[in-house]
Amino acid sequence: MNQTDHIAHNDPTALISETSPVALLQNLGDMLNQVQYRHDSILIKRGGKPLAALVDARLFERIRRMQARFDTLCQRIEAGYAAVPEVEGLTEIDAAVADTRAAR
Repeated sequence: MNQTDHIAHNDPTALISETSPVALLQNLGDMLNQVQYRHDSILIKRGGKPLAALVDARLFERIRRMQARFDTLCQRIEAGYAAVPEVEGLTEIDAAVADTRAAR
């Protein structure tokens, strides 16, 4: 298992580690303890590609709440632009991106 990065949630010592599905199965108990007690996260990769993540339950619930808020915000934006033709909306988005980049 390789340590790869620190994550920014309540525990500044928490790490993101990487593992394979086989290593996860072989070390599941230890990895669950790592997630539960150290609040680390484990990225499970197959063939070098991310497959899933093992995170503590508090972080998972926080992610779910954030996803729900994000979905609600997307629906509100979609409703606000429902009467705007797609081409006009995309032009407005492109202009906003260009303005933001120019401001940097």
